[in-house]
Amino acid sequence: MTLSQFWTVLKARWLSGLVVFLAVVAVAVALSLLLPKSYTASSSVLIDMKSPDPVAGNVTSIVPPGYMATQADLIQSERVARRAISALRLDTNTELRSDWQDETKGVGDYQSWVASTLAKRLEIKPSRESNVLSISYSSRDPGFSAAVVNAYVKGYVDTTLELKTEPARESNAFFDERAKKFRQELEAAQTRLSEFQRSKGIVANDERLDIENMRLSEISSQVVALETAAADAGSRQSQAGATPERMQEVLGNPVVAGLQADLARQEVKLEELSTRLGDANPQVIEARGTVATLRARLQSAIQRASGSVTVSSNVANSRLAQLRAARDEQRTKVLKLKGSRDEVSVLQRDVESAQRAYDVAMARASQTGLESRVTQTNVSVIKSATPPPNESFPLIWLNLAIGAVAGLVLALGTSLARELLDPRLRTVQDVTQVLMQPLLITMPKPPGAKKRRTDSARAADLRLNGAHQSTSLAR
Repeated sequence: MTLSQFWTVLKARWLSGLVVFLAVVAVAVALSLLLPKSYTASSSVLIDMKSPDPVAGNVTSIVPPGYMATQADLIQSERVARRAISALRLDTNTELRSDWQDETKGVGDYQSWVASTLAKRLEIKPSRESNVLSISYSSRDPGFSAAVVNAYVKGYVDTTLELKTEPARESNAFFDERAKKFRQELEAAQTRLSEFQRSKGIVANDERLDIENMRLSEISSQVVALETAAADAGSRQSQAGATPERMQEVLGNPVVAGLQADLARQEVKLEELSTRLGDANPQVIEARGTVATLRARLQSAIQRASGSVTVSSNVANSRLAQLRAARDEQRTKVLKLKGSRDEVSVLQRDVESAQRAYDVAMARASQTGLESRVTQTNVSVIKSATPPPNESFPLIWLNLAIGAVAGLVLALGTSLARELLDPRLRTVQDVTQVLMQPLLITMPKPPGAKKRRTDSARAADLRLNGAHQSTSLAR
């Protein structure tokens, strides 16, 4: 079918097409007027994903790829819905509760049912290439739609803050408990250190140990010096036993020197008398007795002089034994002080370790305490929902346009369907193409003739139609 033939068919079947078009448009208008009206309220929130932490001050530089989708799921979660239900007081709504009873027969949780019912008309749309989320809700009451959206927005902000502060509160309780325990351990460690220092009499263990080490060093020096003196006294004592007359103490003794001089003079006198008078002379015998007496006195003086060396040696040995005992006692004391200092060091390290653990726990408890009291979130409301003045469904003009397009398509389809079911000869080409007969003559239209067909024209169409049918049967 050519375009001119199609246009001829439309002009011939315009009445049926018009009826279909008007019927479809009328149905669209009727549906638009009869369907219940729905009002959509919307709100917008901005999610600042790189805002600095109000407590720590750090800035998040890496944003998870699914962060906005997670926030959209959070808005639609039952936790936020329960907050919105409480804010709207739907938990005490008798009509909703009656609907819940009719639908579920009282089985299940009422607030979960209300949350799922609200979620069916709640729509979350993230903006493209931005951090803005659009929250919208549709219902028959414009005020209720705006109230639901605002309740969801407030519930989302409160839930975001709660999700941020709830872990901090739990951590704060944990660190508070640990800080108390660490404080008790610190006090116990300090008590043990104080009791040990008091029992050992340690005030400043490092100074006392230094003093005791100095004393030990002095005693050791004295022991070394006295050992040298004792060794010297021992050697002199040995010399006194062998050749006491050659000892320095004997040679330097004035009594011994005087007796030696007297003995030398008496020996010289005895020798002279013996030579001159003979051994039997009473003077010689007397001189010999004097010499013997002097020799005895000299030997006694030598023994006394050498005996002082023995006394000095004994005194030196006795003093050396005392100093050695004092050195051993001082060494034992120093070792005990070193052991006490080691124990004090261990106790001090316990105190320092407990102090560090307590300080860390207190710092974390203070930080988590601040975090648990934070009142700021990274969510900002940039548009609050207001009752919409116009309905969002049904849209009369949109429905009318859709009905017009659909009516036009159906009207064209109806005209073509009627033409296919009841074909007519309408153009010159129909004679040659449909009847397969040669065209003999074409009568022109008279001037001023109406476009509408006359009765005779309709009869000619019927005859042509019958001839077309008889030709088809003959074939």
